[in-house]
Amino acid sequence: MSNNLDPKLLEILVCPVTKSELRYDSEAQELISKQAKLAYPIRDGIPIMLEDEAREIDK
Repeated sequence: MSNNLDPKLLEILVCPVTKSELRYDSEAQELISKQAKLAYPIRDGIPIMLEDEAREIDK
């Protein structure tokens, strides 16, 4: 399976907590919300946009 996320999908997805834009981390397979300090996992090419599934980040 490809590790690339469809750019059109990334354009329309926003953080469900802050409604801010997301940054795609292809190495970690996560979508990063800097405002919420959360990283949403991408599993089998599908972004899991649930706050309960997100990992907290310190940056």
